Amino acid sequence: MTLANATLASIKADVRRPRYDRARLVPGVVHLGIGNFHRAHQAIYLEDLVERSGLGLGITGVSLKSPGMRDKLAPQDGLYTLLVREGETVSARVVGIVGRVLVGPEDPAAVVRQIADPATRLVTLTVTEKGYCLDPATHRLDPNHPDIRADRDRPTSAIGYLLAGLKQRYTAGQKPPTVLSCDNLPSNGATLRRALIDGAALDDDGFAQWLETNLVTPSAMVDRIVPASTDADFADARRLTGFADLAALSTEPFTQWVIEDTLDRDLHGLGEVGAELVGAVEPYERMKLRLLNGAHSTIAYAAQAIGAEYVADAVAIPALRHFVSELQTEELAPTVGHFPRERLVDYSNQLIRRFDNTAVKHRTRQIAMDGSQKLPQRLLMALGERLDQGLPVERLTLAVAFWLRHLSGRDDQGAPIPVNDPLADRLMPLAASDRPAAQVVEDLLAVRTVFPEGLTARAGFREGLTRALTRLRAGGTLAALGG
Repeated sequence: MTLANATLASIKADVRRPRYDRARLVPGVVHLGIGNFHRAHQAIYLEDLVERSGLGLGITGVSLKSPGMRDKLAPQDGLYTLLVREGETVSARVVGIVGRVLVGPEDPAAVVRQIADPATRLVTLTVTEKGYCLDPATHRLDPNHPDIRADRDRPTSAIGYLLAGLKQRYTAGQKPPTVLSCDNLPSNGATLRRALIDGAALDDDGFAQWLETNLVTPSAMVDRIVPASTDADFADARRLTGFADLAALSTEPFTQWVIEDTLDRDLHGLGEVGAELVGAVEPYERMKLRLLNGAHSTIAYAAQAIGAEYVADAVAIPALRHFVSELQTEELAPTVGHFPRERLVDYSNQLIRRFDNTAVKHRTRQIAMDGSQKLPQRLLMALGERLDQGLPVERLTLAVAFWLRHLSGRDDQGAPIPVNDPLADRLMPLAASDRPAAQVVEDLLAVRTVFPEGLTARAGFREGLTRALTRLRAGGTLAALGG
């Protein structure tokens, strides 16, 4: 029997399930980019808020690309099982806050109507860095981005859907919903706000001015490790709940959501269910982007070269574990600021323990995706700041070299590895393993969409990166790490 056939009361007694009347939920939240992370993170906070406050806001999910998530959830009336794993321990929770999932390419007008509906109070996004269609040089909306150009005919990008829905609210004289980015972008709220206003100004200055005056886009930082679902997840979900669930997923116990305190009063209740409402998100954002995400990318590119499939496998290698720990505490943590050093060291140590969780099967191949979009925020900004201060950057330089080597599409044994990146067609030929290391570095550093001119103008950095790439090619990743 599937979860769709179950009544909530028939699920095994020790499994947590929705403690509210799902039939009374109003679709007051729209989430763009519904996937595993949202379902294990924001959806849980919102369900906890509904249970605690009786607010009655359900989630309408939106898939911007494919019907896969809709096709899993629709037959189950939106219900799914969240498994929390730590070591040998696993617990299950059946989640019911998601009402329906719309598929943008199938019916763009339905997505726009849902955003425009006055009942929609909050729109959240997890569309990854590339989903914002930004110009890497200015960090503002790129009007020539293919998706933004396509938006002129019908919504295609997250920005396009938002603008179409907000435009209807503007035309009707209604208040816009709060729009909350949950992606790993510096100052993501301000970045999203600028992108929307820039997009509106392309054809309607009055609409752009209305957004400038009325739109609320808090910045936020989110953190929870949520891997892709596995057969083990589906088997454990059935064992623990008593029902088959093709939308089951797993996560770690840790979760964090830091939100700029500009939410409507009712949504302030998120602070009572574990979210942190703060005056400034930026320090938390920098801490997470650099210490967690920077470490994750470093681990992923090194692991892909040595054949470590999961993060836990990679950090079990002493040389890589030691390198990542020192990268965090010695070179990344000093660039975070705001927090005492002791807290940053504790946070870094906590991250290593989270990476150790063998029950969370976080594939390094998944983390390695979209490096051209991720590395500027995760590693390159910190590297530039340290160079400006005359501080050592040997570990950061080697971490960047891991990525350059990854772009060759070969591991340490010469076997092919996948390179999943929006700029792969441009970058991979430049990084080919049969080209001289110095030429590879010179050509890749000239790619302004990744490397800022202020960084690449430094001869010492170019030389250090060339030496690091040469070492990786000559002796492999473990030798370069000293292992």
